[in-house]
Amino acid sequence: MKDSKIKVCFFDIGGVLLNNGWGHQSRQLASERFNLNHEEMEVLHNFIFNVYEIGKITLDDYLETVVFNHPRSFSKQDFKDFMFAQSQALPDFLPWLKEWKKTCGFRLISINNEGREINNYRIQKFGLHDCFDAFISSCEVGMRKPDPGIFNLAMGIAQVSPEECLYFDDRLMLMQAAQKLGIRSFHHQGFSATREILESHKHPLTRALNSDQAIG
Repeated sequence: MKDSKIKVCFFDIGGVLLNNGWGHQSRQLASERFNLNHEEMEVLHNFIFNVYEIGKITLDDYLETVVFNHPRSFSKQDFKDFMFAQSQALPDFLPWLKEWKKTCGFRLISINNEGREINNYRIQKFGLHDCFDAFISSCEVGMRKPDPGIFNLAMGIAQVSPEECLYFDDRLMLMQAAQKLGIRSFHHQGFSATREILESHKHPLTRALNSDQAIG
């Protein structure tokens, strides 16, 4: 069967399991909380954030450009604490995936764009080691989606071909970037729909074993 070839499920994290680590809404809240010029902050953020996400600069470097380019009445640590506190798990999916991993018959690997400090915080805070066998994070590999190189690297690390993979991303453009490489890709639009897709791709033997256990 075609589905029996699937060996790895690749997942985005922000927008799928968690909210975005430092998205537009969080930056808007920060500008209000710390009385920052939001328009200036956005211009500087857009100028340098990609450099942070591929691991070329630290979070301190990013903040010195975007926030601490003027004297401030608050500390860099105050601002970082606020940034980290913005991360939240999205409803339902994360606890379900941690359980599903135990019996799904696949390896689960994340492919995400994230700066190192935020990425490390989120992995530890939300126990993502319980979900994923490996993390292909932009800050560690020096590439970010939609660069096809990051998907090719992930497949090389997992030692799989495109037809042996599933990929889920909440951003249509990034899903399509993986799809162009032959990866069976899905636009994540909610927990229920993605759960249904994942269950339908379980290995037949795994489904049978789970059914037997349920009966027993």
